[in-house]
Amino acid sequence: MNNQGAPLDGGVRLRAARQARGYSQQQLAGMAGVSRQAVSAVEAGHSDPSLRVALALASALGVTVEELFGPRMPTPVVGARAVAPLGGAGARVSLAPMGESFVALRADAATRTGFRPAGGLVALPADAAPATPVRPLGPPRPTVVVAGCDPALPLLETPLARLDPPVGFSWWPCGSGEALRLAAAGLVHAAGAHLLGRSGEYNTGPAGEQLARQGAEVIGFASWREGLVLRPALAGQVRGVRDVAEQGLRVVNREEGAEARHVLDRELAAAGLQPAALRGYGTRAGGHLQVAAATAGGLADAGVASEPAALAYGLAFVPLAAERFDLVIPASQAGSREADALRKVLTSPWLLTQLGTLPGYDPARCGEHVASL
Repeated sequence: MNNQGAPLDGGVRLRAARQARGYSQQQLAGMAGVSRQAVSAVEAGHSDPSLRVALALASALGVTVEELFGPRMPTPVVGARAVAPLGGAGARVSLAPMGESFVALRADAATRTGFRPAGGLVALPADAAPATPVRPLGPPRPTVVVAGCDPALPLLETPLARLDPPVGFSWWPCGSGEALRLAAAGLVHAAGAHLLGRSGEYNTGPAGEQLARQGAEVIGFASWREGLVLRPALAGQVRGVRDVAEQGLRVVNREEGAEARHVLDRELAAAGLQPAALRGYGTRAGGHLQVAAATAGGLADAGVASEPAALAYGLAFVPLAAERFDLVIPASQAGSREADALRKVLTSPWLLTQLGTLPGYDPARCGEHVASL
């Protein structure tokens, strides 16, 4: 029996909190993403939880780590690998468990109107270190982290939040090549890609090359047409890249590794033109919607983007390729709770309905197993 006035042992508090909510050890373990044996060992006082396990148990029970494990558990600072530079001390970041470690993404990277919630603050700048010290603002919860350029990816957030227990979602917008690099580095649960391989097949070849050491699973998401997006006044006046060059029109380009840039380069080569023939070839836009926005806003006359982006901004469109956008799950993440949640929601009626309402999207293969690499 505890001495009167002495704080309860963390294992006792864990058991009391679990029982007060009517959870079995197995149920709590499933919600926290840990083994039942780990819960049992902590409750029995046979082992102290790691910081990751403590954070996960506290999150599942809706309490803080300090409330659950008391003064012995210091205010946590976790080492998080950065998907991209995070900024200096105090920078707001999204924090997601990734296996036994954490990854962090800038929370101020604007991908929608308004501020995004932060999961932590950078404790100390560590640009040269493999991990950046981050102070969580609350217990990190299971979160699916996806990189890729499809602006429909944020639709995954709603069905993931409806799971029991819910799973969070973080999106890092980038080109297909960069997304596959992040997947190979173990920084995301899935990479979105629409890269044409040497065989003429989309994604399986490039993903197999990038993830050759570990393998991957390729799952369908959506199909669309890629092509030239043009100011509406140019409709009917431009049939291809040669017309863009001959008329001296200004283009907005994508970053290296983006399939839209590859499409533009292939069209230039087919027309026998050099990149220098296009005004604005050296520009960079961060995604399909950004290319369309720059064109609609008069910053450029043309660019290469998806047809859904052109339709969203009321632009003229000249199709150049029919593409398939897939999600590539690296083998290192294939058995994770987050990957399981992602597979589950890809076939949800809610997501399929939402994708089907987007002009230019074909979700017929969403959730379909494309290949094991």
